[in-house]
This record gives sequence, structure tokens and C-alpha cells, in this order.
Amino acid sequence: MQASVLLLAMLMAVSAQAQTLRIAMEGQFPPFEEVDQNGQLRGFNVDIAAALCAQMKADCELQRFAWDDLLPALQQQRTDLILASMSITEERLQQVDFTQKYAQTPAFFFARKGSVNEVIITPLRLQGKRVGVQRGTTYDRFLTARYERYLPVQRYDSAADTYQALLDGEVELVLDDAVSGYFGFLQTERGKGFERVGNAVVAPKFFGKGQGIAVRKGDEALRKRLNQALLAILGNGVYRRIERQYFRRFSVY
Repeated sequence: MQASVLLLAMLMAVSAQAQTLRIAMEGQFPPFEEVDQNGQLRGFNVDIAAALCAQMKADCELQRFAWDDLLPALQQQRTDLILASMSITEERLQQVDFTQKYAQTPAFFFARKGSVNEVIITPLRLQGKRVGVQRGTTYDRFLTARYERYLPVQRYDSAADTYQALLDGEVELVLDDAVSGYFGFLQTERGKGFERVGNAVVAPKFFGKGQGIAVRKGDEALRKRLNQALLAILGNGVYRRIERQYFRRFSVY
């Protein structure tokens, strides 16, 4: 009887590993993830997902959800994991479990060149200016708590929309990930005439311990597989090759 139970457990484990893993991301956060002209997802997160799946010898399927739908999709079992530059915060840890971090990047304000000359950005120094941010992000929560008493905070559905608002003059600044803002905006044609302003915004309470891969609460088997695969690609050079492809000499780990 015990042998039968053990065999059943082994078969279930094999079946779970053979099942196609559904990987959710937003697809509107270049260069981490975006949709190309053929409608295919591409970017750093996409390549990291492919490397992890290859390391785990798992079949994987990429899925797209709006940012605000990522956590509900995971909790409702419409996807198996989220790989979307999601920060590991105490608030999110109440809803899902995370792997160890796979990236960690600072936050910065971005503005039109010459429009903000402060070396250190504070709410009082920005009074009278409008700040744009992607709705529901850690940056949104930070601005709500620290800045909204002093100036208008305007929220948008995606990072791309916040930069469009900056281009259109709807806002004077945008708060975003430093790497996404630099490579996804400043280094593009649209970003000419704009710059990163002030110093890096440091607020661990809001921005967490880096970005991790989210799995359903209690899914320890998948979390362990992902952590083992992540350690493997960090150790064998695959992670660094992907990192250099997108960020040249800039490290995101």
C-alpha cells in the first residue's frame, strides 16, 4: 500500500513538471518586455523566462495581462507565475509568494531637459508641477504616500502612457524604473530633449527587495524549481549574456 502511494506521488510530481507553465507579463515595459511589430513579446523578461524554462526543461507559454490584472490572474489560476519586473514588497507577500530576486533597479524622475534643476528632489521643491506614474505600481504607492499632499499625481494604465503624457505636456515629470526610463524612453527617438533628474529615489518600504517571480501562495514546489533554475543561469553565464544584450555595461542584478 505504501509503495502504491509513493508511486502515485512520483507520477503526480512528473505530471506537474511536464505541464505547460503559463508565464504572465504585461508587455508594456520596454526593454524588459514589449510587443514587436509581429505581435510577439520580446525583451529581457521574455529571454529570462525562456532561459529558466530551458533550464527546468519545461514547456512554457507566455501570456499578457494588464498590470492590475496580473495578481488576480495568478490567484484565480489563469496563469502559473508572473515574470514582469514585479517588486517584492510586504504588501504583495500577503497575496503571493516570490522567488529570490532576479533583478533590482532604482527609481528615478524623468523630465524635459532644463525644466527641473533640483539635485535632490523633494515634494516641496516640486510644488506646482504635475507628476505622472503608472497606476497600481510601487511608484504609484510611493507618490500617493509622500507627494500627493503637495502636488497633483496623474495615473496612467502603462509606463508608455506616462511618457506620452510627458511628451504631450500633461505632466512635468514621470517617476519610473531607472533602466526602463533610460533604455525604453531616453535612448529612443521620443526621448530626445528629456533627461533623468535628481538622484535615485530610495524607499525600501515601497520599492521592496528587488524584483522577483511571483507564484501562488503556498506553491513551494514551483517556487523551488524557479529558484534552482535562477541560481543555475546566474552561475553558468546565461543571465549575464542576456543582461549584456539589453543593458550593455549596466547591471540589473
